[in-house]
Amino acid sequence: MPTHDPSPTPGLRERKKDQTRRQLRACAAQLFAEQGFADTTVADIAACANVSTRTFFRYFDSKEDLLLPDGVELFAAVEHALARRPLNEPPLDAVYNALLAAAAPFQSTSLAALTHPLDGTEQLIAARLIQAFAEFEERLTRLVLERLPANTPDADLYAAVVAGAALGTVRAILRTQRSRRAAGTHRPTVMLPRAFEILRQIGHAAP
Repeated sequence: MPTHDPSPTPGLRERKKDQTRRQLRACAAQLFAEQGFADTTVADIAACANVSTRTFFRYFDSKEDLLLPDGVELFAAVEHALARRPLNEPPLDAVYNALLAAAAPFQSTSLAALTHPLDGTEQLIAARLIQAFAEFEERLTRLVLERLPANTPDADLYAAVVAGAALGTVRAILRTQRSRRAAGTHRPTVMLPRAFEILRQIGHAAP
């Protein structure tokens, strides 16, 4: 009897679309870093990716969209990684390990652009980041809640605190990287482990 495959292999068309989307993001991150956001045009990004500007606008509404990680793709990676964590793992540790696993493929593309000086677009990007993180936080809260034992006191609050603390830590990393880069003191480092170490220490710090 034939069985249903819950995750069929994407067709050739879907794979090509995914490849083009990734290439546009990689080119944008490279160009933003090399020549700055303001001096990079949509035409530059399209040319780097060997596509037309018309094709660019099939994937993104503007170059500003490329300053943010692919929310759908990034969250899917976090959700998948979180689902693979042991159920008996402390919630904050599970979220941290999921973020660490999911963020790796994004380090050299759009996340790099988030920490680069934004050439006067700070308010626009900040507003988009706030919205993206808010939506992400709501979804992450529900995922954490699903992992908690049924008898967890104030489970909804517990899940919201874990999700908020985890994403607040990610926001702190991005802000710190940007300020260090602006001050000329930025050196590429893996900040996520150190940031979560600090987060865990906060509750045990001496008054």
